[in-house]
This record gives sequence, structure tokens and C-alpha cells, in this order.
Amino acid sequence: MHGNTPYAGPEEEETTSAQRHSIRRDLASVTASTRSLLTDDFVVGGEVTDGADGLSATVAVRPPVGQVVTVQLDPDELTGELASELAAGAALQMLRSPEGVPDHAS
Repeated sequence: MHGNTPYAGPEEEETTSAQRHSIRRDLASVTASTRSLLTDDFVVGGEVTDGADGLSATVAVRPPVGQVVTVQLDPDELTGELASELAAGAALQMLRSPEGVPDHAS
């Protein structure tokens, strides 16, 4: 066969603006829910990226001390349970930090 195969592999689906809007809305919901579980000392953010494998969503939580907690997901993995898991992970990072819990966070 000289490259004349009718099937050359899976076709990539293009993301529509409605799909992007839906993913951004779900991401905003997860970040807002995560923020509501933490004190104002924690910084929560998220972004949608378009890579070779399609869209992905990243959520990050920076505790007042300790390591940043990040998770990169497929858009269909943005669920409400994610907020409590991220908040718990960020709180744990703060407790494990050599700097300890800041005085104003107790």
C-alpha cells in the first residue's frame, strides 16, 4: 500500500466554543468551591489549556506556607468532590511545611 489507505487513524475532534465555555464554567465552580473551604490566606486558581491530546484543566492551590498543590485533569473530571480533595491537600501541605502553621491561620 502506498499511503492510499482509507483509514489513517482517529480524527481529532475540534472543541467548540460551547464546550470551552462549559469547561470554564465547571472549572470556575471547582475553584470557587475550593476557595469557600479555605481561609483567605490560600490562593486558588485554574486554567484551561489546549494541548495535543485536547483540552485539559489545571487547578492549583497555594497555601500560606508549604508546597503548591496542583492537579491537571481531563474536562470530564471536574467534579464537586475535587474541591474538598484539593482543600484537604493544601491544608496538609501547610501542616507538613517546615515553617508550620502561620500564627494568624490558627
